[in-house]
Amino acid sequence: MRIALFAETYLPNISGVVTHVHALRVGLERLGHEVLVVCGDNSFGQHVLHDNVLYCPGFVSQRFYGYTLSTPWSRERAAYINAFDPDIVHLHTEFGIGFFGMHWALRHNKPLVYTLHTMYDDYVYYVAPKPFVPAARSLSHTFFSRYIKHCDAITGPSLKCQEYVDARGFADKKVHIIPNPVELDKFAPGQVSPAEVAALREKLRIPADCTCVLFVGRLGREKSCDVLLNCWAEAVSPADKLRLLIVGDGPARPELIAQAAQLGLGESVIFPGKVQHDAIPPYLALGSLYATASLSDTNSISMLEGMASGLPVLQLYDPLNDDQVTEGVNGFVFRDAAELKQKLAAYQALPAEAKARLAETTRQSVATKGYETLAQNLLAVYAEAAAIRKQAKASPHLRLKVRRGLKAAVGKIYKRPR
Repeated sequence: MRIALFAETYLPNISGVVTHVHALRVGLERLGHEVLVVCGDNSFGQHVLHDNVLYCPGFVSQRFYGYTLSTPWSRERAAYINAFDPDIVHLHTEFGIGFFGMHWALRHNKPLVYTLHTMYDDYVYYVAPKPFVPAARSLSHTFFSRYIKHCDAITGPSLKCQEYVDARGFADKKVHIIPNPVELDKFAPGQVSPAEVAALREKLRIPADCTCVLFVGRLGREKSCDVLLNCWAEAVSPADKLRLLIVGDGPARPELIAQAAQLGLGESVIFPGKVQHDAIPPYLALGSLYATASLSDTNSISMLEGMASGLPVLQLYDPLNDDQVTEGVNGFVFRDAAELKQKLAAYQALPAEAKARLAETTRQSVATKGYETLAQNLLAVYAEAAAIRKQAKASPHLRLKVRRGLKAAVGKIYKRPR
């Protein structure tokens, strides 16, 4: 089977979506399928096909972490896709590259699968000043509804995705809940030596008797690290011998550093800054727990990597993500600072043997989330999408109507390049 994966960016850029797309590509290729990744990348200034990745030019957006945003139509790009002739088109983005993928799939009557990775209501502030956020959110709902309407199958990593689709008025559209993948071997215990952990602890000036709690991710406001800091300030005292490491970089990092100083957290919170993905395992090996207060994430890949390393999760209660953590099996749920304090104290009071058992059950909880499992789950969805497309082939009149509607929408937003 030939599968085209459309993503706004790809390696060497790192994000949860990039990690997911790369994992899916590797898993599908291991199972014998042919994969083409189509992504935005302005490094070459033109369309370049290399190692089964089609890099598409565009403009670099500093508001979106320096990613390339490509236009939704290009004759040259279409020629590459025509030559590959995919059996399945799988969208992992809703912007220029995603719009192109949807248009191409509908034009060529190919099965179209859409993965909803992000709850965009939590990201509107990137593009709209605060007074215009409600209007921007309404427009985003209309924009993203196009993908829900035209796709043959939808996938997402948590129940939040089904709620989002239902709220857009598509309750008849089922979201296939497929957990995010994790590179199990890379984050398995034993991959990092005790000497590496000791060196990192010394570098960060963390005393040997301190327990480390980690958050790893891009530091945007949607990650709610400010909420985590507020809870930490109320829950933890110097006598607790705890350190919170907020690992990563992003637009909210200066605000978070200032907040930590204002709260008087001093050395109990550490901001190591940006860490390359390949250098993350020593940080996870240093940690004992993973903490998150984010309500925008859907089974965060960074969190899953922590769990694969044996870090039980301290998760702020989220009813739509309550399948992520099973209390006492792979982590703990807290609703406020008082409950966070209670859960931290309970963990620290555990004997070493109980902590080791908890680490092992945490690892086991993600043991089935490898690359091939992800690919096998998606292949079942692809088969369903292909059957739906075959059964519901649009008439020539309807297909022409759809094509004209999409082209009109594109024309209002972008100038079509040659």
